[in-house]
Parts: sequence; C-alpha cells; structure tokens
Amino acid sequence: MAKYDANLVVIGAGSGGLVSALIAAAVKSKVILIERHKMGGDCLNTGCVPSKALLRSAKIANYMKRADEFGLESVEVKPVFSKVLKRVHKVIETIEPHDSVERFTGLGVECVMGEAQIIDKHTVRVGDRDIKTKSIIIAAGARPFVPPIPGVDDVGYLTSDTIWELQEQPKRLVVLGGGPIGCELSQAFSKLGSEVTIVEMMGQLMGREDPDVAEVITKTFEKDGINVLTNHKAVKFTNENGEKVLHCETEGGTVEIPFDQVLVAVGRKANSDGMNLEGLGIKLRRNGTIETDDYLRTAVPNIFACGDIAGPYQFTHTASHQAWFATVNALFGFVKKFKVDYRVIPWATFTMPEVARVGISESEAKEKNIDYEVTRYGIDDLDRAIADGEAHGFIKVITPKGKDKVLGVTIVGHHAAELIAEYVLAMKYNLGLNKILGTIHLYPSLAESNKFVAGNWKREHQPHGLLKLVEKFHTWRRS
Repeated sequence: MAKYDANLVVIGAGSGGLVSALIAAAVKSKVILIERHKMGGDCLNTGCVPSKALLRSAKIANYMKRADEFGLESVEVKPVFSKVLKRVHKVIETIEPHDSVERFTGLGVECVMGEAQIIDKHTVRVGDRDIKTKSIIIAAGARPFVPPIPGVDDVGYLTSDTIWELQEQPKRLVVLGGGPIGCELSQAFSKLGSEVTIVEMMGQLMGREDPDVAEVITKTFEKDGINVLTNHKAVKFTNENGEKVLHCETEGGTVEIPFDQVLVAVGRKANSDGMNLEGLGIKLRRNGTIETDDYLRTAVPNIFACGDIAGPYQFTHTASHQAWFATVNALFGFVKKFKVDYRVIPWATFTMPEVARVGISESEAKEKNIDYEVTRYGIDDLDRAIADGEAHGFIKVITPKGKDKVLGVTIVGHHAAELIAEYVLAMKYNLGLNKILGTIHLYPSLAESNKFVAGNWKREHQPHGLLKLVEKFHTWRRS
C-alpha cells in the first residue's frame, strides 16, 4: 500500500486499548483509537470502579453496625440506595477524565466513536470512513455471559452491566454465580440491607481458590445473613402472578427460590462478533476469545489482540500488561519481538475479608505433582490487625520442598490486595522468603504479616545440627 492513515488502529477504549494507544502516541506514532460505546470500557463504567465504590459504601455501613466494638455508641444504619448509587456514579464521573477523549486527544491520539469492522488486514471501517493502517490491535473487551436457562428473559435479569441502572434496592436478590463478581456484589447488597441468596453450581464459592479460602468466605457470608447455596444447578425461571422463582436441581431434589431481582454473574463472553474476524481467517477459541501467539499476534501477523478478548486472564491489570507487548510488537516487531510474560499474574476478590493470590494455589501444586511445602501465618495474631478490629484471615505461601523460592501466595484478610504486592515483586525478581525476612517492615503495620510468615518458614528450616554445636559452644563459654 502506497500510504497509510495510521501506524496503528486500536479497537476498543477499555484498559487494553487505552494503554495501547497511550504507548503508541508516546513513541510518536500515528494512532487512531476506536470506541463504540464509552471511553474507559467496562472497568470504568460497569466493572471495577462502580463495584468498588459500592463495596466502600457497604463497608462503611458495616463499620457503623459494629460501632460498639470500637467503643462508640451503636447507631441504626439506614442505607439510602438512591444516594449510594448517586455516589457510585459520582465516582465514575470523577475518574472519567483520566480516560476521556479530551485527554487522549491532547496526548496525540485520534479518537473515533463508532462500530469498527476490519475489512482487510490494513483497512478498518467506521461508519462510512475507511482507515488505512499498518497494524491493528483488537482490544474490544468482553460482556456478561447469560446462559440459556429457560425463562431467564421473562424475569428481567440483571448483569454487572445493568445493575447500576436499578432505581430501587431489591428486597430479595438472587445472585447466580459464586465467582468474584457474584461474591463481591452479593456481600455489598447484603451489607446494604437486601436479603441475598447466592447460587453456585459447583461445590464451593470462588472455584479458583483453595477450599480453605472458600470456607472462610462462606462462613463470613453466612454470618452476614447471606443464604449460600452451592451444588445448586439453575434449571429454569418462572414468573407467575408477579412472583419470580428460580428452580434449582440439587442432590436432594428440586429447590425453589423466590426473588425480586436476579443478578446473572456466571462469567464473561468475549466481544469477538461483528468485526469480520472469521472472514479474515482469525481463529477463535471455544470460549470466543481470539487465538494469539506468544507475541499476541493473531493468525493475521499485523493484527494483534489484548485484554479480555484475548484472554487467558480477564483482569484490567492483565489487559494493561498485554497492551505493552501488543503495541511494541505491532510498531517495532520487525526489529525485535517480545514474548508476553504471564509468569506472575496477581488477582484479588474484594470481599470482606479480601482474597488475593499470585502464583499457584495449594490445589494446583498437588495437581502438578510439585514437591511443595506450605507455610502459614494467622493474621489474627498481628498487632495492627488486632488494633484495627480486623484480626482474621491468613497468609499461605507455597514453596518448593526445602527452598525459600515463592511459587504462590494466597492472602485472606483486611487489605489483602495491598499485601500481595510484596510477593508479586518477590516472584517477578526471584526474591525468596529469606530476603523478605531480612527486610525491615514498619511497625505496627499489616505488612508485617509478610515478614512473619517468612519467619515461620525460617523456623521450620533451622540448621538443628549447627544449633546443637552452638549451644555446646555457649555452654563452654559460661564454664
């Protein structure tokens, strides 16, 4: 082609697309960013930001109910749902400028609103405009998956996209799905006064985590008044005389659960339709995500993909991480290509307590036949956690037998998502528990728990033979 309109066209202005466009503009390439709905994507508008804002209100309500624990007079908590949602939307509005057309235009990105279709490997059509480009990054994200359960369309279901449009708080809320989204929103609505039932087809909540983690969350939920139903398979919805009912199959027979609103939170589906991917020969996996190689290239070498539409991890921070590799390879791959690095991927579920993990779990270590050890520290013993009234949870570190190398860490507790960062750094740069133990940690802080678990590992690996010799030496010195 004689001339291109852009060095790079990025489809989708969520986390992956925004970072891709930002990097491309920073290295002075001509980049065009296409978004069909809202800048900021799901994370800003319907995902991470609104859910964490809602959880914050729920946490404050929880602390108000616990006032007497802190020597304060108890008060009756009366959440006003309309005001809670008003605050949620205010938070979104406050963060919006970070992802706005105005900001990215100022940084040198041309922003185009509309539906993108890839005509050929160098042409992207938006409306009646054909954009000629050297390379393309597809970062179109994902959307909530709604399973074809009979009657689901008749009961007016909610998803993580539409729940923010509620006009009033549901008295009885059924949450279908016990993953991160289902668990977070179940607890938030429960703390704000809804009667919540969470329904999970598998044998535990948070299916990716170890059973001891799921047990802590389940007991917490039940203590909060949430009705936790695992091993319950949703088979149909009915709506008779204004009464909505979910019918589930269990080992003991059929269970009927009446409700006012249902939130479907069973997973997400990649937005891979409508862009002519199959016509271009771009292959999709069974779950709808785009097949990419180690350099995030699709079957068409100058077309790349990152974020939720590419997988394998559907996290905002992973999309940003992939964006660097996709952009650098798209712009400079003819000189040097970089393989995307998935060795150290952290994630968290922001329940109360939080659950954070990096690396392998104990269950995964068993499945992979790794000769491993588990070192634990109970956060209920930590001075700062006791002072804060949050003395609960634990840290669990997986290491190879006899070695201090960190293979994986799970933290359950107050601010677990912050505490995990030290282990992310340790795993990224191959720092073992001995290095963590030898690092000064502030007192009193929650971060001390990371040092204490390293101390527990050290005590389990004392050089007993040497210590016996040292003991004899000290005895001799006293004689």
